[in-house]
Amino acid sequence: MHAMAFPIMKLFRRNPGLTKYRVSGSSSKRLPDRVKIVEVGPRDGLQNEKTIVPAETKIRLIDMLSDSGLSVIEATSFVSPKWVPQMADQMEVMKGIRRKPGVSYPVLTPNLKGFQAAVEAGASEVAIFGAASELFSKKNINCSVEESLQRFEQVMVAAKAAGVPVRGYVSCVLGCPYEGKVAPAKVAKVAKRLYSMGCYEISLGDTIGVGTPGGMSEMLEAVSKVVPVGALAVHCHDTYGQALANILVALQMGVSVVDSSVGGLGGCPYAQGASGNVATEDVVYMLHGLGIQTGVDLPKLMDAGAFICHSLNRRTSSKVSQATHCKL
Repeated sequence: MHAMAFPIMKLFRRNPGLTKYRVSGSSSKRLPDRVKIVEVGPRDGLQNEKTIVPAETKIRLIDMLSDSGLSVIEATSFVSPKWVPQMADQMEVMKGIRRKPGVSYPVLTPNLKGFQAAVEAGASEVAIFGAASELFSKKNINCSVEESLQRFEQVMVAAKAAGVPVRGYVSCVLGCPYEGKVAPAKVAKVAKRLYSMGCYEISLGDTIGVGTPGGMSEMLEAVSKVVPVGALAVHCHDTYGQALANILVALQMGVSVVDSSVGGLGGCPYAQGASGNVATEDVVYMLHGLGIQTGVDLPKLMDAGAFICHSLNRRTSSKVSQATHCKL
C-alpha cells in the first residue's frame, strides 16, 4: 500500500480534477460547475480542543490553507475567552496571518461587543450563529432562539454601517442532542429571519451529524422556499458517516457552497459524542471526481491537514489522506 502513495500523489498533481465524472440521470444537469468551499478548521475545527493551540500554529495553518487555493478561511471567533478559551488569542491570530488577495478570512461574532472587537482586529467579514432548536440555543449561547435573533439585529445594523458582509449560521438543522429531530419548518423560519436581516449567505449545519440524504432533501426543500438556493450553504458533520452523501444531495438541489474542516477537525462542545466536521480533503476529492471546480490544490491542502494533525498529535480523519499516506 505504501508503494502506491507516490503514484497517487503524482496523479493528483498532474490532474487535480482526477476524473471528469458526472452523476448520471437528471441530477447531472443540476450539479454546479464550481463549488465554493468555506474552510472552518482554524475556528470550528480547533475551538473544541482541550489543549490550547499556540497562536503561531494557528497562523501557520491559516497561511498554508491560503496557499492551497481556498477562497474562504474562517480564521477565529470573537467570543468571550471564558466560554471558548481556545479563541482567546483572536487578536494575535488576525494580526499575524498573511492575507492573500482574493481570500476572505471571516470570524464569528456572537454579539455587538464581539463585532466591534473583530472590526478593530481587521476583520472584513463576520458570521453570526443561531439555532433551529430552542434547547440547543439555550445551552450554546444562553438565550432563546428569538433572543439570539434580536441580538443579531444590533450586529447587522453595525455591520451595514461599516460595510462589513455578514454570514448566518443555523445549527441543528437535521437533529438536536436535546430535542431530537428538528422540523424543517423551524429551520426555514430561522433561515428566513437571518436572510431578511441582511445575511448574504445562510449556512445550514448538521451540528451532530445525524442527518441522512432523505432528511437533507426534506430540509433543503423547506428552506429553499423562503431563501434563494444560491444563498444557501451546507455544514455537515460526519458522526454517522453520512456527510458526503448529504453534501451530494445538496449539490443536486442547487447548493454550491460547502463548509468543511481540514483533517476533519472539530466537534461541538455542547453536543456530546459529536465527531468532527467532514474533512475538506474528502470533499475536494469528491468534487474533483464529479468534474466540479474548487480552485483548491489537493496536495497542498493535504499538507496543511498533515501539519495541524501532527501539531495536535492526532491522526487525520480524512479518508483521502489516510489512503494516500497509509503504510503497511
